[in-house]
Amino acid sequence: MNRPRVLLSAYQCGPGQGSVSQIGWEWYSRLAEHAAVTLVTHVRNRTVLDSQALPAPDSQIVYVDTEALAGPLYSIASRLFPRSQHAVFLISSLDFFAFDRRAFRMLRAMQRGGQVWDVVHCVTPVSPIASPTLHRLGVPVVLGPWNGGLKSPTTFPEFMKQDSGWLYPIRNLGRIAEFINHGIARSAKVLTATAATVESIPRAYMDKNFHMLENGVDLDQFRPTAWPANPSPENPLQVLFVGRLIPIKGVSMLLDAVKKISITIPVELTLIGDGPERESLEAQSISLAIHRSVHFRGNLKLDEVSAAMRNAHVFCLPSVRESGGAVLLEAMASARPVIAVKHGGPAELVTDEVGHAIEPLGRDYVIDELTSDLQSVVQFPELWKQKGLAGRKKAEKLFSWNAKIDQILLLYRTLISDQSRDDSVLTSAREILHVFSPASEKSTEGVISGDYREWMTTQDSSKLGELIPDKEKKIR
Repeated sequence: MNRPRVLLSAYQCGPGQGSVSQIGWEWYSRLAEHAAVTLVTHVRNRTVLDSQALPAPDSQIVYVDTEALAGPLYSIASRLFPRSQHAVFLISSLDFFAFDRRAFRMLRAMQRGGQVWDVVHCVTPVSPIASPTLHRLGVPVVLGPWNGGLKSPTTFPEFMKQDSGWLYPIRNLGRIAEFINHGIARSAKVLTATAATVESIPRAYMDKNFHMLENGVDLDQFRPTAWPANPSPENPLQVLFVGRLIPIKGVSMLLDAVKKISITIPVELTLIGDGPERESLEAQSISLAIHRSVHFRGNLKLDEVSAAMRNAHVFCLPSVRESGGAVLLEAMASARPVIAVKHGGPAELVTDEVGHAIEPLGRDYVIDELTSDLQSVVQFPELWKQKGLAGRKKAEKLFSWNAKIDQILLLYRTLISDQSRDDSVLTSAREILHVFSPASEKSTEGVISGDYREWMTTQDSSKLGELIPDKEKKIR
């Protein structure tokens, strides 16, 4: 089969620009090895994308400029919510709807100029609020993988307050967007990452669901290595966290747990990432008198993150509201056991086989469980080594980017084949209607290309036989 012609919509896209932008980049750079990809993305990504070589000669990038809206939105949100990057992201993302509208106009103009796509795939944003209008291009549309719809836990009110959790209902704007844009209704498939995401999809469209995680992992970048020497009085337990330093990541609980075990066990905690909570967390480590054992590394490149994974005994993500959990996949791919809070994405990724998912029963409970788990790593190192090895096997089987690309290419080919069959069915229907209609061929063409054509593309083509007279069936 020829390389499929894919229109890839990735509002956020760029290597090393954050987790969602990295997802967009992974889709673009990897798909371009197997398909002729037209990437449509925001102009703010231009600098980083232009610094990269095009993945393939038949790939191209279309930049959409909505900075007149995006810039002020970000500036206002940053001033209103200096401690909540999540709130800033939510408000800033409202610009997506302006981006989508302008992208449609640009892409429709390209179509009229002769550009052809076999399938449209909208990969970022990864939230169900992103109901796009690109189905109006008349090409099968795949949405996602989406990850959202997660309800906030009720047992961590202090974190929700700090993270401006009262703003989360703004996600309900997605329902209004769907009512206006019909993005889900007119899509061919909706890729959903979690049970919470599935529940956020209108029940009428459940048959469109196809399970796929929004994140993947590069198995070459995050590769298994020998566990460090077992923790002992002479060899501190090495604990690693990677993520934004914001309230809901729960790093303050991890610091409290490290303090509790440091009384009897030498331990070092490495924190990779940055954010508005860094100053507060540094002050907490000083007040707990563990600052000499806590290393704030800031934002690092992927190869530096993978190196830190190899140096760790265990990876901890005590986030109390985590929709996905890409860093958990990276730790598992590195053959490191993982500890997380059992809510959202981590609840579906972390099992006793690969680590421990702590019940989200409140701050004190999580601190006690973190302390117990870290003590267990020291007391039973072979058990936790095996959890790490099991995590690698799981990553190889389920989470690699190569496996995701293979899955999506198969889905593309199915949709393209279905579209070709539908076009053939429509051609047959046109001929039949022309036989039945006393009108001219010209007037019949008008019927087919208008509302009837739209109706036909939404129906089960297997029922078309009911419209075909016996004489026609015999001919076939």
